[in-house]
Amino acid sequence: MLVNDKDFKQWVSDLKNDIRRSQIRAMVKVNSDMLRLYWRMGADICEKQKTTSWGDGWLNELSRELMAEFPEMKGFSYRNLKYIRQWYQFYNERVIIRQQLVAQLGDTNMQQPVAQIGEDVFFSVPWGHHLYIISQCKDVDKAIFYLNQTVEQGWSRAVLLNFIDTDLYGRQGKAVTNFDRFLPDEQSDLAKQTLKDPYSFDFLTLDGVYRERELENGLMQNVTRFLLELGTGFALVGRQVPLIVGDETVYPDLLFYHLELKCYVVIELKVDKFKGEHLGQLGLYVSAVNHLKKKPTDNPTIGLLICKTKNNVMAQYALESTNQPIGISEYQLSQLMSEDIKSQLPTIEDIESTLSSEE
Repeated sequence: MLVNDKDFKQWVSDLKNDIRRSQIRAMVKVNSDMLRLYWRMGADICEKQKTTSWGDGWLNELSRELMAEFPEMKGFSYRNLKYIRQWYQFYNERVIIRQQLVAQLGDTNMQQPVAQIGEDVFFSVPWGHHLYIISQCKDVDKAIFYLNQTVEQGWSRAVLLNFIDTDLYGRQGKAVTNFDRFLPDEQSDLAKQTLKDPYSFDFLTLDGVYRERELENGLMQNVTRFLLELGTGFALVGRQVPLIVGDETVYPDLLFYHLELKCYVVIELKVDKFKGEHLGQLGLYVSAVNHLKKKPTDNPTIGLLICKTKNNVMAQYALESTNQPIGISEYQLSQLMSEDIKSQLPTIEDIESTLSSEE
């Protein structure tokens, strides 16, 4: 007999969600335990290389021994042991991860790390993601950035690769802004780090001459990708949201609310080079949102102008003439290529080939 009671169905739904969360926690723990094992193995392999004279074939022999003893485990191939060694060397030589035991003992003589990352974060990133990162990032700070973002944003491998390819690390926090003048320090710092320059609209297929409405349409048709490019915290309020100003109505291109900044964000799109007069229109929209939408608990609304190109000096001068917090960025479209090529992502084998060529 089926139970149709509402409370029963809600209880079953809650139980299913709890089981799913438990499965996720279990998978994360398995991944973390495996990576900690890899780390210890990497340390041992590097140490044996320095202190023994076993010859060139000992790593291959180690692989055979481990695979024979643990046939159900796939991480002991000769190739993967080499990646474990390379992974360990990449991070350990830069003294990034302080072992908890050493920290607890208060070892004041330990070399200070070039960059730091929490052990829980480091060992929760999937192994495949780690391989992508060390194959593409030669700079340790860049690698740490992508490790942290992977955990914070819950990136899949494909999303991670996309952001590495479009150099999110180099674009983050690079917009020209006047936030220091108009926003409290805490909001100003977070807002500056939130904006990018340039934005990558490589998911659009615009070519030749196109109008701003076509660019806007393309972004809305790909709103999930657009939100991913904007970054965490952006919630779409709407496009061309009517704002009644006296006896006139104005329509900003895109209106968002940012959950971390706790403020509205007005975005205007321009398909040509930045001009000083663009700020007058955007400043009006920002002011209108402050009067018509902003609640007492919200922070001041900020504006973001995304244009095809800009002169940074001209942009900075123009920002000095406005009394609204505004950022100015460029956008980039992908180079034209056939769809079958454009849709392909490197496989693990491609990444392994890259790593192997660098040994």
